[in-house]
Amino acid sequence: MEDWFQWLWFLSVSYVGLVFVMKVFFHLWWIPRKIENHFMKQGIKGPKYQLFLGNLKELASLNLKASAQPMLLSHNILPRVLSFYHHWKKIYGATFLVWFGPTPRLTVSDPALIREIFVLKSDYFEKNESPLLVRKLEGDGLLSLKGEKWAHHRKIIQPTFYTENLKLMMPMMAKSIEEAVERWSDEMSNVGKVEVELSEWFQNLVEDAITRTTFGSSYKDGRAIFDLQSQQMVHATEAYQKVFIPGYRFLPTKKNRISWRLDKEIRKSLMKLIEERRKNSTSETLSEECPNDLLELMIKASLKQIQINNSNISPSSSTLTITVQDIVEECKTIFFAGKHTTSNLLTWTTVLLAMHPQWQEQAREEVLRVSGARDSPTKDDLAKLKTL
Repeated sequence: MEDWFQWLWFLSVSYVGLVFVMKVFFHLWWIPRKIENHFMKQGIKGPKYQLFLGNLKELASLNLKASAQPMLLSHNILPRVLSFYHHWKKIYGATFLVWFGPTPRLTVSDPALIREIFVLKSDYFEKNESPLLVRKLEGDGLLSLKGEKWAHHRKIIQPTFYTENLKLMMPMMAKSIEEAVERWSDEMSNVGKVEVELSEWFQNLVEDAITRTTFGSSYKDGRAIFDLQSQQMVHATEAYQKVFIPGYRFLPTKKNRISWRLDKEIRKSLMKLIEERRKNSTSETLSEECPNDLLELMIKASLKQIQINNSNISPSSSTLTITVQDIVEECKTIFFAGKHTTSNLLTWTTVLLAMHPQWQEQAREEVLRVSGARDSPTKDDLAKLKTL
């Protein structure tokens, strides 16, 4: 009897082991080969798939090689920012297959095809799932939401970016810039000449402007929260650049514990801030006046939804509520999506102005003529600043 149980146990373990090995083989070898052959028949090639890693090793090598060299001052930025595409396009053509681990990506650059994917047949293409480290930073907001929930959130948030509402935010943005320039001027007055790390300076400026336009009257609390998110971004970037080890993020290493603590503090602080703003929202704040900050807009939507649900106006409306947790995620998203994109654009613009001083002079002359030497441009000045 005992021998029979041992034999049964051995068979069970062997069966489970065999199923596991078959699944790994199927997922890491059979499916990638099948996909490669499928695209090969259509004339689409690419770098050969390597077991488990795909083309990640080559991708990392090409990126390191590109970033190790000083960048020439030219508009040909492709070899630097997308070194893998620049390299493989010359070998395989404009459309090719590349492997991020066992996950295939079809690289497309034809504008007509891109339009077809994004506009005409967008329903056929799902958004990519971001890695967990990135998802913790970007939040479960518009960047990652799908379907009905995405459409609902977009409808609520979209008015923030209407031209008239953005014009109302100009004084907030101007305040951020005035304070930043004042600090810069103070440094210069002490030394006479100062070297500024523009990329870092613009990151701080953009952080400040996003905080004002997102949190409005809750600026100080919002700034503290976004400072925590900046710290978390540094840790996540370091972790993302290292070799991925399955399950490593669950280990209580020093850096993982710091990341967990920051994430907990960000959520706790945001939820406290949102609850305070919701309590302070009176009947006047539910009017149709255009709000000046994103947080107020989302809180208005959530409070209106509660009123609708309580009055039983629409039984189906409860499925489209925007919760406190949703607002937390959208605040994280707006910071993640806005910080580096905007600061990099401003940095590159400044580099181009340094390369073409005649445009710098024209822009400066125009601002002085329209707004004067001391005043910040107003919303009425925007249409007059043609060169800028």
